[in-house]
Amino acid sequence: MRHATFACLAAFPLFAVGPAMAQTPPPGTLEVPAKTLSAPGDVSPQLQKIIGAPLRTNWDKRPKTGEEWKPVADAGAAALIKNVPGMMERLKVKVEKTTIDGVRAFIVTPETIAPENANRQILHMRGGCYVLNPGEAALPEALLMAGFGHVRVISVDYRMPPEAYFPAALDDGITVYKALMKTTPAKNMAFIGTSAGGALVLEMGLKAKQLGLPMPGAIASGTPMSDVTKVGDTFQTNAMVDNVLVSPDGFCDAGAIVYANGHDMKDPLISPVYGDMNGFPPTILTSGTRDLLLSNTVRVHRKLRQAGIDAALQVYEGMAHAHYLRDDTAPETKEVFEEIALFFDKHLGK
Repeated sequence: MRHATFACLAAFPLFAVGPAMAQTPPPGTLEVPAKTLSAPGDVSPQLQKIIGAPLRTNWDKRPKTGEEWKPVADAGAAALIKNVPGMMERLKVKVEKTTIDGVRAFIVTPETIAPENANRQILHMRGGCYVLNPGEAALPEALLMAGFGHVRVISVDYRMPPEAYFPAALDDGITVYKALMKTTPAKNMAFIGTSAGGALVLEMGLKAKQLGLPMPGAIASGTPMSDVTKVGDTFQTNAMVDNVLVSPDGFCDAGAIVYANGHDMKDPLISPVYGDMNGFPPTILTSGTRDLLLSNTVRVHRKLRQAGIDAALQVYEGMAHAHYLRDDTAPETKEVFEEIALFFDKHLGK
């Protein structure tokens, strides 16, 4: 079994070696020695391979406009879409492209819908830093939820730069939610999303409150971009350790800035950790020990608990940002979505 290592050099200064070299760090700071990290030995071979992968290519590229992001998004989508047919076959789901009140979407239906889910639907918001994963590239998480959860999923192919900017993604999600409520009670629906999608489902909860809409029965927010002002301890401790996002100043930060289009990054409809979460539905949050956004996830969990909300937090060993979406054959991936399905079953109406 191969154990890859990551060199964490520039991010962490070495301890001074001798008394003559000793330096006192500023108050409130901690010096950390450079080190290498082996993949944990008690995770599946599939996850070990993902954890041991090199840092994401071009993680430090920062397109500055929606027009500059489009070719990047298109190239990434072309690579991801190649994986969709195999996932559909293994997970035994089918996909139908549709439009819901003018918003592009996909209906993802498992071969077998569990009896308890006959009158339920899950609304999915894709990840991708608000600028990536258009079209069918949005589907992997929806396929996993439908396949492992045996429930129908509506995946929103929301607008993004350069087609549209904040609050377009949020508006598209709310539009679809309103449309679905015409045939399915809100209490029989849940929101799910990861990364930007994880933030969007929280933003949709905040927006629903503003609009006086009924809340969904539950929310599943995976490693959410809940604070794009880059506050949070693991922005420091997991920098150059998370092999997906890599750095708080990398490509994902650039994507959020382009999407915000000059809007206040601390607005709760962009950084939902700053919103009022009183009255939220039960929420399950997912992250990993190497996730740059672990603190973003933990802070949302504490915010929900402080508001008296039934909130669960699942943190997986060794996972960096959204690793649970990378391989549908990994047992950890199955476990993530079965946990979410159990949480939904507990809280959704029938």
